[in-house]
Amino acid sequence: MKKEKSQAQQLADELLYQAPDVFEARPELKGPAWAFCEEYRRFLNRAKTEREFVAGATALLQEAGYTLYEPGRSYQPGDKVYCVNRGKALLASTFGTLPVSEGVRINAAHIDSPRLDLKQNPLYEKGGLSYFKTHYYGGLRKYQWTAIPLSLHGVFVRRSGETVPVCIGEEEGDPVFTISDLLPHLSKEQDRRPLADGVRGEELNILIGSLPYPDEEVKNRVKLATMQLLHEKYGVTERDFTCAELEIVPAFPARDLGFDRSMIAAYGHDDRVCAYTALRAEIDAKAPRHTTVTCLTDKEETGSDGNTGLASAYLLHYLEYLAEAQGVDSKAVLANSKCLSADVNAAYDPSFSDVFEENNVARLNKGVVVTKYTGARGKSGTSDASAETMALFADILDSHGVLWQTGELGKVDLGGGGTVAKYVANHNIDVVDIGVPLLSMHAPYEVAAKADIYMCYLAFSAFAE
Repeated sequence: MKKEKSQAQQLADELLYQAPDVFEARPELKGPAWAFCEEYRRFLNRAKTEREFVAGATALLQEAGYTLYEPGRSYQPGDKVYCVNRGKALLASTFGTLPVSEGVRINAAHIDSPRLDLKQNPLYEKGGLSYFKTHYYGGLRKYQWTAIPLSLHGVFVRRSGETVPVCIGEEEGDPVFTISDLLPHLSKEQDRRPLADGVRGEELNILIGSLPYPDEEVKNRVKLATMQLLHEKYGVTERDFTCAELEIVPAFPARDLGFDRSMIAAYGHDDRVCAYTALRAEIDAKAPRHTTVTCLTDKEETGSDGNTGLASAYLLHYLEYLAEAQGVDSKAVLANSKCLSADVNAAYDPSFSDVFEENNVARLNKGVVVTKYTGARGKSGTSDASAETMALFADILDSHGVLWQTGELGKVDLGGGGTVAKYVANHNIDVVDIGVPLLSMHAPYEVAAKADIYMCYLAFSAFAE
């Protein structure tokens, strides 16, 4: 027999709040969540770079009936369009029943992740081995990238203008690459370095070959043999590296994590977990009131600069095109629009609990995390959502049964970070950050809970209605 709650317990239930575990509150969602996350895991294994994500997203959009957006054309409610920005960013929309002067619903996620980029003259030989020189991209911890299997992704653009895609290290039977590290017997001097300097940027050299070209008359025989293999496979010469974008990423696939398979371990959850859930919510939107604008952007990990990042004008220009096609003032479109800055946040890690303020930290399996402000040390670099904006989004989530929590990125004066929110807010648009909490953020292998991934999809779907 269930024991009745005391008066104090009833009062606590009425006045106090604690985010419940997702599947304890809504056990009926476990099956759909598992199925959704299996599709996400498979997609993630095919989309380890921003170019690959855009290609995969474009295929899904076309399969769902999206057509290329044509500026100036008149569209009807329910029409679905997309456009691609230089192969590394993407916009997709479902036209709503309301005119765009009533505002649009923007969901902005980024599809770049921390990685190692090849330098423009990367290939060299030393000590009978051939290597690639790299320049790390984004805020990564360099020591985490040694002694793990790595793959090579990207494109060469040859003198003819032909773009040659490259992907080595992902298929069964492919070779992989790695960065060597010192054995503990010889690491005495290295061990004295601070952890952040344990492996230096110029030591992140990719081991790619060891066999020499069979002619002792030439110099750099191992380098030549490596270049010969690249030429045979891709038709490129060493000069072609200067006109290439080649990225080194972890070679291991996304996998279920835990005896209960409740989590996914993968490279690139930040921020492809939000990008994929945003994409799926966009595709599943049927007859929204407000026109949706799903923005999958590049360059967030390096400050959003460049013409594929959200510090540029490409999103603004798209919104202006929408306004012009309906004969309305773009300033009204901006002022009446709402935006989700869809990005991950740090989840509470019991092994490193001292960096978190336990009352204001997201936790796995508690649902999507809504972040009022980001920034660091005095909220520097944040848009800081207003109370009215927070209340609006809280009502949307609550009215659709979406379980959510709030969280900050670590203790004051210790943590902090940034998202694309401020770049959208600068256009006079109300914005709030929302996303999936992660363990080991920015590591080669990040961890997300399936419950939170699915809640993120449901949150984005509710926003798109």
